[in-house]
Amino acid sequence: MSKILIIEDEEAIADLEKDYLEINEYEVCIENAGDTGLKRALSEDFDLIILDLMLPNMDGFEVCKKIRESKNIPILMVSAKKEDIDKIRGLGLGADDYITKPFSPSELVARVKAHMARYTRLVGSQAQENDIVEIRGIRIDKTARRVVIDGEEKAFTTKEFDLLTFLAEHPNRVFTKEELFREVWDMDSVGDIATVTVHIKKIREKIEFDTAKPQYIETIWGVGYRFKV
Repeated sequence: MSKILIIEDEEAIADLEKDYLEINEYEVCIENAGDTGLKRALSEDFDLIILDLMLPNMDGFEVCKKIRESKNIPILMVSAKKEDIDKIRGLGLGADDYITKPFSPSELVARVKAHMARYTRLVGSQAQENDIVEIRGIRIDKTARRVVIDGEEKAFTTKEFDLLTFLAEHPNRVFTKEELFREVWDMDSVGDIATVTVHIKKIREKIEFDTAKPQYIETIWGVGYRFKV
C-alpha cells in the first residue's frame, strides 16, 4: 500500500484529505506543523507528500526545499494563495504540482493518482537496461535518472528530468504548454500553465550556456517550446 504524508495545519482539511485518500486505499499520515512534518518526511519512507504552504514553525517553501535536497518523491503543494508568484516559487523549489484552495477532494485524489502512477513507472524502469539519450553534449540516462552536461553531472527534480527527457526524445517538434503539461504531468492543464514555464526556466539554467540565447530548448512565440538538434 502506498504511503502518503499530509503536512497541513488545518486539522479539518487534513482529516478530509485523509478520509478520501484512505477510501482509495492509500496509507495516510498527518503532521500539523512545518518542522515536525519535515522531520517525519526525512526520517520515514513516503511515496508522496501533500504540503500546505502556510504552516506554523516553518513554511511550506522551506519544507519543500529541505525535502528536495535529499528526496525525489512527488510533492503536491496546497495553498489558499492564488498569486502566480507563490506558485512559481513553489514549483521553482521542486514541488511537482500546486493546487489552490478550495479544491474538491476528488481533484486531489486524481492528482495524487497521476503523480503516483508516473513515479511508480519511473522507479520500476530502474530494473531495465540503462536507456540513454544523447544530444549535442547532453547525456540523459533514463534508467539511472542522471543528466550529464559536457561531462558535468547536474541535479534535476523529478519533473525537470521528465520534461527535459520528453523534449529530447521528440527533437525539432514544437509542443504547446498544454501538450507538455498533459504529457509530462499526466493531466489536462487547468490554470497550470505557469508550471511548464517555471520548469523550462529551471532546465535552461542547468543546460544552457546563455539562457538569454538558448541553444537547446527554443521558445516558439505564440506556440510553445522545441528541443533543437
